[in-house]
Amino acid sequence: MITFDDVVKVYPGGGTAVDHVSLELPTGKTTVFVGPSGCGKTTSLRMINRMISPTSGRVLIDGKDVAGQDEALLRRGIGYVIQHAGLFPHRTVLDNVATVPVLLGKTRREARDTAMQVLERVGLAPEFAQRYPAQLSGGQQQRVGVARALAADPPIMLMDEPFSAVDPVVREQLHREFLRLQSELGKTIAMVTHDIDEAIKLGDEVVIFRQGGIVAQVGTPQELLANPADEFVAEFVGRDRGLRSLSFDTAAEMPVRPLPAELVVDEAGRPLGWKSSDGMKPTGGSFTSGDTLRLVADLAILSPVGIAVRVDANGVADGIAPHHDLADYLAARRG
Repeated sequence: MITFDDVVKVYPGGGTAVDHVSLELPTGKTTVFVGPSGCGKTTSLRMINRMISPTSGRVLIDGKDVAGQDEALLRRGIGYVIQHAGLFPHRTVLDNVATVPVLLGKTRREARDTAMQVLERVGLAPEFAQRYPAQLSGGQQQRVGVARALAADPPIMLMDEPFSAVDPVVREQLHREFLRLQSELGKTIAMVTHDIDEAIKLGDEVVIFRQGGIVAQVGTPQELLANPADEFVAEFVGRDRGLRSLSFDTAAEMPVRPLPAELVVDEAGRPLGWKSSDGMKPTGGSFTSGDTLRLVADLAILSPVGIAVRVDANGVADGIAPHHDLADYLAARRG
């Protein structure tokens, strides 16, 4: 567990970056720091591995004050991922990832064997091992950066806006990869982002900072969306937080109607579109009972007929959810 005990950071000239922050980051979970620019989230992150020292207060890892630990040894036990990967341009991908294992005493052969295993884990094929950073796309570089942080199998990882420098499509892919890796590895992760959607998607716990380095609210994504502490938090998480909160509930218990004659299906029963006087209109997609209510709402809104189509595991249509039925169902849940 990482603990912030009444931590303050004041820079020369009187600027307060972090103002009496007390937090506990749970072991094996992802805690995301989010807030406007200059609110102290990156300063807080960097105090965990002593890149920045607090003016007062303590940062502890498993009850031990980091201020009393050797900086080099501390940092070798903490993975660190930054926005632009921070790779050594003159080293191959393999040797970039092998860097920390070598520092920890492994032979170069052992370190490279470890590096190959970690590269595979983050979804990079063996042929990338001998390339140099300049030969990689932005998304590939970020994967290498994550692999390098994982190579020493650290219990703690710090991630400073690791996905902000890539395009939206690659970012979505990296998000899925991150969630898959964390489900397998269970690291204690502290992450900084400026994007509340990313924080809600990736965080088990979210810490919202306000200007002046003050913690505005701490909670699970569901708690922040359902019960913002004040107007600042409500504005920051967005006025559409009700819709986004549907991302945490599945459609498993939502009732559906029988298939209407207007829905066109193929020979196997998979939906093709809606009958129309001017041709066939697309369904806009389909959902399963395991998908989120947010997806159902999106499909119903985007559908040309205002209806989301449910399919089974084989893609066979087995029910429909008109938007007004969805609205009634959500209203009943709230009541």
